Amino acid sequence: MNVLITSISGKVPLIQLVKDAMNRLHKEGKLFGGDVNKQCVGRYFVDYFWHMPLLQELSINEIVEYCHSHNIFAIIPTRNDELLYFARNEHFFENNGIKIMVSNLSSLEKTLNKLIFFKEGKKLGFPMIYTSESIDAVCADSFVVKECFGSGSKNIAVNVSKEEAVCRSKLLKFPIYQPFIDGEEYSIDVYVDKKGKSKGVIVRKRVLVVGGESQITQTVRNLELEELGKKVAESFGLYGHVMFQVIVDKKGIPNIVECNPRFGGASTLSVAAGLDSFYWFLLESLGENLDAYPFNRSVRELTLIRYAKDMII
Repeated sequence: MNVLITSISGKVPLIQLVKDAMNRLHKEGKLFGGDVNKQCVGRYFVDYFWHMPLLQELSINEIVEYCHSHNIFAIIPTRNDELLYFARNEHFFENNGIKIMVSNLSSLEKTLNKLIFFKEGKKLGFPMIYTSESIDAVCADSFVVKECFGSGSKNIAVNVSKEEAVCRSKLLKFPIYQPFIDGEEYSIDVYVDKKGKSKGVIVRKRVLVVGGESQITQTVRNLELEELGKKVAESFGLYGHVMFQVIVDKKGIPNIVECNPRFGGASTLSVAAGLDSFYWFLLESLGENLDAYPFNRSVRELTLIRYAKDMII
């Protein structure tokens, strides 16, 4: 009953959460971690490390063969770029007895592309932040320009003039423009089960953001954002752990910025607050009905502070 996490990089908190979930299953199991960088930090925190080739150089049969030879029954992808790869081949893995923590291909194509996510969300009546390939279509005094695909803040420009936004867009492959909204930033973590229903939701206030990820984040009770996260996740047909970025403006109006259909960098706080995503995924992978495992949200609000830590071996 072994598990493989791909693109482990330096995602030590995520690795530790998966280990904890595996231990609670009370089954013999080892945690495998894969990455293209054989010197990645994460290799020191898994039971076995797989120095993986690039996905485009790796056939599906090779991955299945590796999983079968190491008794791996579940795979947890952790990077946006690999989600589509696993979604395209999910049924092949399923037929070979391997479960993947990934949404279906159609849902990913609608959420990983920020422009399509905006258009589809708007059709469904959700409060989406206006997004366009043309800066002239965005009515704003200041702008945000970012890549249409992927996550993170590489080359992103926030709260810049129209002239600077156009200039910064030249550094991007597929630039999109959004109006800059002055407000409070929130992340909404949701787990959607195999039935397509939201098992639980946690809203986090992003107190300090560095490099696109929360370094300090706090759980909050916000019923409006909780319901919004559930409805969007279910409407887009997503599965597993999903995260939405939202800005609530000065008038208290939420603006959905983007969707990351995977576990986020600071989503560990949501697990601590009761959103038991990895445990629920492993249970579902074993054929368990999650109705017997309630979502117990922490009655206390929690704060996560991310910091560097040394390990000597």
